[in-house]
Amino acid sequence: MAGSFNRQFVLLALLFAITGIASLCMNLPWLILIPFAVVLLPLILRVVITKLQWLYFLLLAVIPLSTEVNVTPTLGFDFPDEILMVMLTGLSLLVFIHRPKSFPTTVLRHPLFLLITVHLLWMVVATCFSINPWLSVKFLLAKVWFIIPFVVLPSVFLRSKKAIGVTSLCLLVPMLLVVLQSLFRHAFYGFSFEGIKDTLSPFFRNHVTYSAMLVCLLAVGWGMLQLTAANKKLQPVLLAGLWLGVAALVLSYSRGAWVALVVGVVAAFAIKKKWMGWLIGLAIIAVVAAMGWLTYNQNYLRFAPDYNTTIFHSELADHLEATVTLKDVSNAERFYRWVAAGNMAAAKPITGFSPNSFYPTYKLYSQTPFKTWVSDNPDHSTVHNYFLLVLVEQGFPGLIIFCVLYFGMLLYSQQLYHSITDKFYKVTALITGIVLAMIGSLIFINDLIETDKTGSLFWLCAGMLIVVKIQSSKATIHHP
Repeated sequence: MAGSFNRQFVLLALLFAITGIASLCMNLPWLILIPFAVVLLPLILRVVITKLQWLYFLLLAVIPLSTEVNVTPTLGFDFPDEILMVMLTGLSLLVFIHRPKSFPTTVLRHPLFLLITVHLLWMVVATCFSINPWLSVKFLLAKVWFIIPFVVLPSVFLRSKKAIGVTSLCLLVPMLLVVLQSLFRHAFYGFSFEGIKDTLSPFFRNHVTYSAMLVCLLAVGWGMLQLTAANKKLQPVLLAGLWLGVAALVLSYSRGAWVALVVGVVAAFAIKKKWMGWLIGLAIIAVVAAMGWLTYNQNYLRFAPDYNTTIFHSELADHLEATVTLKDVSNAERFYRWVAAGNMAAAKPITGFSPNSFYPTYKLYSQTPFKTWVSDNPDHSTVHNYFLLVLVEQGFPGLIIFCVLYFGMLLYSQQLYHSITDKFYKVTALITGIVLAMIGSLIFINDLIETDKTGSLFWLCAGMLIVVKIQSSKATIHHP
């Protein structure tokens, strides 16, 4: 035993000396970290594998705090949450292979997971016809490390009401910290419309992603308020946090998030009244009718903007007026990309242009009358409508599959709400439906499902619906 310890000590000392000399000679200071990694990595892996749930909650906690890191102009990732997603995906797959019985088989049998699997498989089909194979494969891999942590693993780790409560806190507390720092920094700009964009770095790219996550988590906070009515000490804290969040939402100056809040209220009412199916039907009819009218006799050309008068406004009143009169540059740029997306969908209606292929291609299908002064698109953003993005990149089959999945999740949250008697799981189903409805309104004017902030919430909603079904069924069996 002592001999083995001495041999290890000598080897580590030798490694430390070699890396130390190499770091000095090669002017690479990071080489000195190698011996520490050799010592600490086995210990970290042992803790991570035996306490994988801790890593899961850590992932949830860092989502509001993560930032974008660009390795190259075309390659970037979200740090640290995307790193943790990859780790959780890899480690959980290793655990499932090593202990197959640890895999939650109830997830495999769930209709939502079946739809998600079909969604993924069609992406694989679309990728086979990719014009940019590397970009499409990268997109497909990213989808996998979103789905496993947020759809599959909740059924492994969230097997109690306490664990679900911890999940909510892991999201709410860090988001509250971001809100507080944003409000503090925003105060130095007089809470101006223009000043909000300078208060969110490094946590959020812009006020759109910030307000999108904020409005969704307001629903989660409201759900916690409903479930802790008996806790007189916690209620004032939750109420203060909610009002602070509402104030931050107003001061985010994001029209889409304001609309999403209204949509959330309507969704709560619709779920309770069993009207969600009717709302979905009316929404589909309205969209189809609008698309039919726009394409008839090329009516969409009426909305071509004036290149000289369509500008960005630095004052909120001017910004809102420009929105109503269709002279706001952000909406005008949306029309530019929506028209390009329509032309692309007509060109490849079955397989689409493949995942992650809109940006490299869309300018070839755009129309000059809709061009704006921001159409150079240095941020490489996409179509600003996730449903259109799916249509362009995965064709009509991909759009139909995604719509069935999304609307199915909404209807399933309503079904769970009315079939469950346990108040905790009943409220959880309601809040999940509200968040999904909010995300639906947000992705109609933005492409947020592929972001770490909103995308994680979307897939977590799917995982939570599966958890609610499994755990509420167990509660019914144990307590008839």
